[in-house]
Parts: sequence; C-alpha cells; structure tokens
Amino acid sequence: MQQNLPQMYRHALDIRAPWISRWESARRYTMPTADDESATLFDATAADAADNLAASLYTLLTPPESLWLNLVPESLESPDAQIATDALRANLNDSNFYTTIHQCYMDLVVLGTACLFMAENPIGASSAFTFTSIPMNDIAILPNAVFHTATMPAHEVMAKYPTWTPPVGLRDTIKQNPETPLRLVQSLVGCDFTAWLDVGGEFENNIVATGTFETNPYLIFRWSVVSGELYGRGPVLRALPDIKTANKVVELVLKNATIAVSGIWQADDDGVINLNNINLTPGAIIPKAVGSSGLTPLASGADFDVSQIILKDLRERIRHALLADRLGLLSEKEMTATEIMARNSDMMRILGATYGRLLHEFIRPLCERGLQILSRRGVIEPISLHSDAELKYIAPIAQMVAIESVSGI
Repeated sequence: MQQNLPQMYRHALDIRAPWISRWESARRYTMPTADDESATLFDATAADAADNLAASLYTLLTPPESLWLNLVPESLESPDAQIATDALRANLNDSNFYTTIHQCYMDLVVLGTACLFMAENPIGASSAFTFTSIPMNDIAILPNAVFHTATMPAHEVMAKYPTWTPPVGLRDTIKQNPETPLRLVQSLVGCDFTAWLDVGGEFENNIVATGTFETNPYLIFRWSVVSGELYGRGPVLRALPDIKTANKVVELVLKNATIAVSGIWQADDDGVINLNNINLTPGAIIPKAVGSSGLTPLASGADFDVSQIILKDLRERIRHALLADRLGLLSEKEMTATEIMARNSDMMRILGATYGRLLHEFIRPLCERGLQILSRRGVIEPISLHSDAELKYIAPIAQMVAIESVSGI
C-alpha cells in the first residue's frame, strides 16, 4: 500500500484542483483574507447571511450546553452507559471543541466541505481531546483516504515525530537552519497512517512516520453531495452567481452615486475658462466669456431606481439561498404548540437531508473516536456504538425530528 501512496496523493490533488478556484471565489465574497488584494467587497449580504447560518448550525447541532448526546444501553449495564456519557460530555466541554467547531461550520456553509481534526491530549491535560479546524486547501480526499498537506519548519517536524531521522540530503541543511520549511504529507488510508516529505526523490527515503489509528481522527463532513463527486456543495457555492452580481451592482451604484454627488461637467474651450483652476465648491465664481455657455452639467444616464430593484431582488435570493429568511432566530413572541410544530416541520424540510448527512459523517464519528480514546485510556469500559450502545442525539435539531415524528406533520 505504501508504494502506491504518492500516486494516490497526486490523484487526490488532481481531483481537488478544480475545486480550489471555486473555494477561493466563495471565500472572496464571504470571508476575504487580509492579504487578498483582489477581494474588494462592496456588498456584505452574503457574508452576513453565511455567518448567521453558521451560528444557527452551532445552536441547532452542537449547542454549548453539555446535554446534547446520550448513550442508550443495549448490552451494557446502565451505570456503564451513564459513566461513558458523562465522561464524553465532560471531556468535550473541557476541550476546545466549542471554540473550533464554528470555524468548521463556516467552511461547511461557504465551501460545502469541512474538516475537523480530533487529536488525543497527553495524560494529565484538562481534556483527553484537542480539536483543530483544517483548511480545506490543505486536505485532499479519495474514497477511504485522506491526505493532509502542511508546510512547517524542520524543527517542528522533528518535535512532532521525534523518532524521525532526516535523510542524508537534508541533515546538513536542517542543522544549519532549523527553520527550513518542509512540505509534510500526512496520509490516512483506512486506518493506516503514513507521514512523508514531499521533496522529490525516492518515497521510501522521505518517510517520516508510520502507524495505525483505531478510529479516523479526520472528521470530514459535507453539506450536500452531487453523484460522482467527493467534495460537498454548500449554500454559498449555489448562490455564488447572485453574490457576484450583487457585488458588481453595488459597485456600479456607488460609482453612479459619485457622479450624482460631484456631477459631470462640460465647458467651451474659449480661452477664458482655465479648466485647471476650476474648483467646484459652494460659493465659487467661475468666469466665462460673453455669449458662451460656460460650465454646464452633463446629464447622467444612470437609473438608480432600476439598480435598486435589481439589487433588492438579488439580495432576497441570496438570503433565501443561505436560509436567512427561513432559518432565523425564534420569534420573541410566545408560540402555540401548533406554531412550534409547524416551525419544526419547516426546519426539517429545509435541513432534513443536511442533518442526516452531518449525523452520519460528523456526530457519530466524533462520538466513536471520543469513546475509543477514553476506553483506551482506561476512563471508561470499551464501548462500541455498533453493538454495545446506541447513540441518542438530543441536540435541538434532533428534538425537532422527534416532535415531527410524534405529531405526524
């Protein structure tokens, strides 16, 4: 299998390549970076709606309370299931999970795919888990395979993998400059882990570490998937044409507004008016030749009414695509039971498919890996969600599913 890793890696990069430009375009209009000089954002409708949708997912899927999952015993004794539930909740609450998951939700909304890396902390840490949101530009996937590419200084690679001995060609360079950047590829095919340097030359000489994971630490989850594609599509990618158009319309409106404020002027070149000395300020006196038209305004062909109609329609479609008009905050007024059930039904029609995918690709793998780490550390008895216990997901969105099932709506 190791012999095929470089070929698999190149194939994964080729599959990801067309998505890079789409992701960069989606980021440019929703969360531009400080060093992106081409990111001139004139309309913030999409950015605001994307942030609100990510916040809604945070509240509906993984609220910061501790009571959002439970283990229902099947063959386990009830106390063992309760101990496992309490230990899993406590370690998640004491970890950086809630400060990291929102970053993943932003990637999920904007890019359609997100990656959360779940690592194990050393014994004695406040939590057994630590989480990192991996940028999708650093992740390439194949069926049952993940490739994580990162450039880091040589001394960090050596600290991360202390048993690694640099190849002969790199030893002197690293010794002279420990900050030498190295391109490290960490791959997980099934449960087999291999880390190597992507520096050319023979693959075997550049292997940094190998090992085996009991559960996959890379939790990759998607908003929705088109048949035949590995990467997901999110609301921003679907609304990107309208987002780009709205941004351009606002840019043109601002240019027309500048013309409306300062105006466009014309004057006869009669040798009297010096255009370089004209100052368009209140109270200014501009001389003109007798019988000439002097300085006259030039009518603008811009129609602000049409621009505002187009912009209003575009903004409504963007907010609709990003669920801002359908997935808002709960009304401040008290709702009847019928109104609550109707709202829950609407929620499930909107997020039902996405909820099912996230439960399968994110929540369940998260709990399985957490239970595996805790059992290996001796905190709980070994538990399998396939045979020993059933995961009962009790986040708000799961409660909506239960209410809808009972109501029959």
